[in-house]
Amino acid sequence: MADGENEGSTTKTLNFNVGVLGHVDSGKTSLARALSSTASTAAFDKNPQSRERGITLDLGFSSFIVDLPQHLEAECRQRGYDNLQFTLVDCPGHASLIRTIIGGAQIIDLMVLVVDVVKGMQTQTAECLLIGQLTCSRMLVILNKTDLLPSNKRQSAIEKMTKRMHKTLENTRFKDCPVIAVAAKPGGPEAADTDEPQGIPELIEVLKQLAFLPQRDSTGPLLMAVDHCFSIRGQGTIMTGTVLQGAVHINDTVEIPALKVTKKVKSMQMFRRPVTMAMQGDRVGVCVTQFDPKLLERGVVCLPGSLHTLHAALVPVNKISYFRGALSSRTKFHISLGHETVMARVSFFGSSVAAPVGQAGDESGTGTQPGDKAAVEEGFCFDREYCHQEEYIAGQSEGQDPEQWALLEFEKPVTCPPHCLAIGSRLDTDIHANTCRLAFYGRLLHGMEEKNYAETTLPRLLISKDKQREGSVERVTDDYTVIGRNLFKKETNLQLFVGLKVTLSSGESGVIEGGFGQSGKVKIRIPEGLKEETKQLLSCGKKKGKGGKGDAVKEEEPKGDSQPVLIHLRFKRYVFDPKKKMVQS
Repeated sequence: MADGENEGSTTKTLNFNVGVLGHVDSGKTSLARALSSTASTAAFDKNPQSRERGITLDLGFSSFIVDLPQHLEAECRQRGYDNLQFTLVDCPGHASLIRTIIGGAQIIDLMVLVVDVVKGMQTQTAECLLIGQLTCSRMLVILNKTDLLPSNKRQSAIEKMTKRMHKTLENTRFKDCPVIAVAAKPGGPEAADTDEPQGIPELIEVLKQLAFLPQRDSTGPLLMAVDHCFSIRGQGTIMTGTVLQGAVHINDTVEIPALKVTKKVKSMQMFRRPVTMAMQGDRVGVCVTQFDPKLLERGVVCLPGSLHTLHAALVPVNKISYFRGALSSRTKFHISLGHETVMARVSFFGSSVAAPVGQAGDESGTGTQPGDKAAVEEGFCFDREYCHQEEYIAGQSEGQDPEQWALLEFEKPVTCPPHCLAIGSRLDTDIHANTCRLAFYGRLLHGMEEKNYAETTLPRLLISKDKQREGSVERVTDDYTVIGRNLFKKETNLQLFVGLKVTLSSGESGVIEGGFGQSGKVKIRIPEGLKEETKQLLSCGKKKGKGGKGDAVKEEEPKGDSQPVLIHLRFKRYVFDPKKKMVQS
């Protein structure tokens, strides 16, 4: 039986997921409530704290069904769909719960950004817009609370805010998106329900116009995002969520990878209607037995063995332009991937030879879209050499950053699907500060499942640091040998540097043969021999040094003919090489 089909009937419903995002108290939940005809189990804030304060603290889901819009009718009928169900994902606007927004944004087809028409764009509104850009291709802006505007100035205020929103969006992928004005709950949350919401029928018509037939695929391993888990006496435990990939059937065995537990599907429902199968994009409740719901409030369910738990990962990095801080290596960021947010230490690296902008997996030069899996895989290879970066390198203009990657080392293991979107943020930033906390994003490229990944996988990662040292020639031993000083400290293991090439400031090339004495000096062989002028320069400096330190300084400085001959040592060291070898090209 296909998605949305009733047992004992032929009705088949197309499910379309709409994410409702916006600043705290912009009226998202009231809007969802006004639109909905049927609330799902997770809908409208089961959290007691949220009910007291009137804000959404968890993802709420609700739905309403409409006739098929005219532009979709022919194609939908051809595929057997009879009507269209909008599933509304009401995401929290509370600043400290941005983790939940990111979890919700990855399962939506259309984003609805709710803006308080009186206050306009606020910090969290901007962050929601950024998440929408990373996770969704279509958006609708709703100016809510129009009932709070004075009636004689209402229309002009709406027009002014509409222009301001279009200006804000003109450089985003949502340029020219529709802007609709409504009053979802006239009088505010405390008001009686006697006043009818304003603008809702018009909003539903716009939603129908924006609806499209999402690409749904029932093949591939099951992956379901679970947002709520509860028990029903005499039946079992219900896990509600959205199928992100593949399909699930009654009697299938599913795995809860975070708990390493497998369970058999006993029955399923979609918005209180029994079904035997659900596929990608569907909201579904799955019933299993002998499972404590307290063990899983939010997470993922999958085909047994299809998901992996990672200790570290590689991602291509795109900096979010609104993030004002530096992206520095060896610092910690909150990494949101799948439905989890964990702390990770981040190390940035780039190509050893910079690829021309627009050619590293992106022929257009405009930057890889977050969903472009092929480009992600194309740009990275373990056989290539890379350079360590102390921080992310920004291009000269927006969208022109050079190709670069990051190693994420998680503080605790994280279970997530392959190629999922990872968003790096600084959620420890003051929630009242008017600053963007989202820092960078990229799709998961390579996951490291072994606890000892530092010994097994990281040595394959050829990331090098360029090093250089400078010393000077202390004296000449013969025409082919000099003694160098100040290249190394007394405690340095000089055996590591034997055989490395050096160059003298006078032009000769040499090779380090070994240590000389106990103070860090080295013996350097000059295979081609010293030039006559170099020998004269060094012997001149030597003669003038005989009169003692004070005399030498007095004589050498004014004449300027006894400048020291410098020794330059350049090499690179691979960051993850267990032997810490030095390498020269």
